[in-house]
Amino acid sequence: MNKEMIQKQTFPVTGMTCAACASSVETILTHTDGVQSAVVNFATNTVQVEYNQTTNPDLLNEALTAIGYGLIINSKDINESIENEQDKKYQDVKKRTIGAAILTLPIFILGMFFMDWDPGKWISLALSIPVLFYFGKSFYINAWKQAKNGKANMDTLVALSTGIAFLFSLFNTLFPEFWTSKGLMPHVYYEAATVIITFISFGKMLEEKAKSNTSSALKKLIGLQPKTLTIITEEGEKSIPIKEVQIGDRILVRPGEKVPVDGSVSAGSSFIDESMISGEPIPVEKTSGNPVFAGTINQKGSFQFIAEKVGGATLLSQIIQRVQEAQGSKAPVQKLVDKIAGVFVPTVLGIAFLTFIIWMAFGGENDFTHALLTSIAVLVIACPCALGLATPTAIMVGMGKGAENNILIRDAESLELGHRVNAVILDKTGTITEGKPSVKTIEWLHENDNSDESSILLALEGQSEHPLASAVVRYLEVKGNKKVSLESFESITGQGVKAKYLGKEFFVGNLRLLKKFNLSLSQEWKDKAENWEQEAQTVVYFGNEDELIAMIGIQDQIKASSKSAIKQLHKMGIEVHMLTGDNQHTAESVAKDLGIKQFKAGVLPSDKSEYVKLLQSQGKIVAMVGDGINDSEALAQADVSIAMGHGSDIAMDVAKITLITSDLQKVPQAFNLSKLTVNGIKQNLFWAFIYNLIGIPVAAGILYPINGFLLDPMIAGAAMAMSSVSVVANSLRLKGKKI
Repeated sequence: MNKEMIQKQTFPVTGMTCAACASSVETILTHTDGVQSAVVNFATNTVQVEYNQTTNPDLLNEALTAIGYGLIINSKDINESIENEQDKKYQDVKKRTIGAAILTLPIFILGMFFMDWDPGKWISLALSIPVLFYFGKSFYINAWKQAKNGKANMDTLVALSTGIAFLFSLFNTLFPEFWTSKGLMPHVYYEAATVIITFISFGKMLEEKAKSNTSSALKKLIGLQPKTLTIITEEGEKSIPIKEVQIGDRILVRPGEKVPVDGSVSAGSSFIDESMISGEPIPVEKTSGNPVFAGTINQKGSFQFIAEKVGGATLLSQIIQRVQEAQGSKAPVQKLVDKIAGVFVPTVLGIAFLTFIIWMAFGGENDFTHALLTSIAVLVIACPCALGLATPTAIMVGMGKGAENNILIRDAESLELGHRVNAVILDKTGTITEGKPSVKTIEWLHENDNSDESSILLALEGQSEHPLASAVVRYLEVKGNKKVSLESFESITGQGVKAKYLGKEFFVGNLRLLKKFNLSLSQEWKDKAENWEQEAQTVVYFGNEDELIAMIGIQDQIKASSKSAIKQLHKMGIEVHMLTGDNQHTAESVAKDLGIKQFKAGVLPSDKSEYVKLLQSQGKIVAMVGDGINDSEALAQADVSIAMGHGSDIAMDVAKITLITSDLQKVPQAFNLSKLTVNGIKQNLFWAFIYNLIGIPVAAGILYPINGFLLDPMIAGAAMAMSSVSVVANSLRLKGKKI
């Protein structure tokens, strides 16, 4: 097929509710005429289709509509469509859950406390019809879709047990004399059916809420690019929409504005905050010929640059695209409950059918009555209420426990995976370190009272536009120094600043400025400066026209908690890796100080996510801990993503776990919490099943030949409720545990 004829397009998909739906959509589209390939991203509810240009997207939509799904094909803004679709879905599930809960409450009260009141049965019947067949209709639709594919999951179990409980109750409401003529009570189970629908709808609502959050990160990333920009034309300055910018356009960026596209500086100079790319807090100086990137923020100067990459080619667009791909590339973890349900459903159905057959064959004169009662008792006692509660209750308690300890968990999958993590990647700046430069050391030439010099230094740095100047200002102001009035002030690009005070010239800057004043360093001070640089400090010199007055070491300090947190992770048998956009010198110094053996310096956002993929390809379960926009790609790619609470909104939106404090010790705590929660889930599943293992044979009538005991479906319903109570009680035990 001719390459030019193939078109690649992404469409939002409607109607998908589970991983099985995603595979159905893929299968149908792949087998549609003219389609080369179709890849569904379940996390964002989209499908990327490669198709022959002779194939119309309407035909693709028709193929999916036939099996209950659909494509949004006339969308101008695909991200907006995805977001609207996800929000619509969440609102729909929320509405259904609230509706089901409101109607279930009176049914539950009638079923538990007024079971012998005859009108109660009719009220429960009237209220349970909308709960099951309107608010809970998705369970029946999904169960039917699963059955068509020859599969069974949690929805199958819900649909079967609630459907049978409802039909049996309906029969008993309409024809009670069938049982009373045989000396039996015609019990109803409307409350059992509706409670299951309500509980499991609540779980689905939490799931949809987590899914709708994934798009808010992309929305904020897209928002980093300004909507309009100023270009310089022969007629003068002109404001145009971002979509109209062309390669080669001359663009003006004023102080405080965002750089709109990628390019290189042609006139003027400034300092630009590039933390979204490098993660480093210190703005980078830009002069003629230096590259600038979309989404970075201009600080104080004004400059012009030539556009070199626009639209989808910019670095920011590529970050957005890769975050999107990483969020969808991880298939949703097939829940343990769904796996169990896949085996459990056919087994229970088989037992119920076998029970019916055996009773019909050997039941004597009441064969049909006993066959019907026992097979229904089997289905009622095997009801998935406890099974459905096993995971969500443990996770909700785990999330609450996390919140108490300043660990916010947004996604159940992370809580389930955390205890299996065996490699942690830490971003350096803002995660291991404080994320802002501060004065570590200051040495004065004359150790006697230097308050006058301190005041001059404060005045000089107070007027400087250099990003490191604010660190010196903060340090001196805390010491109680006051500024003096300078007579003149001049900024020397790439070197520092100078000014006159009482007729004498003073300066603050780098080694180049020191040499400009014809001053040199003694061997002792040279050695000191070298040692400071080895320790990842930036050295700044302060002097006057006669002598060097002081030497200042500025550094991004390591957080007090970082060392013990890394030690703890090592103790837990977890590998610790450090990635940074900073230079090799600094990275080496920090790694050595913290006992980190694996580290990499000078990395870009895409390098970080590639590093995550590399560790994953070695079979490791990887956790990424970061705080900046530059970490968002790696956070989306990691198995478990953790954002520091003081970091960027985008990092927090992409990450599934947010630490409210900037204390790194919360990371091992989060893994311990995961271990406790998963143990709770396993115990819950044990409790859910022990009832079934004991109850199903009793419900089937195994004791009847021994002592004539037959389990009434009403007692089966009570046993089912008891298993749910034990599951909830076990989950609540987690509240008292230490993490």
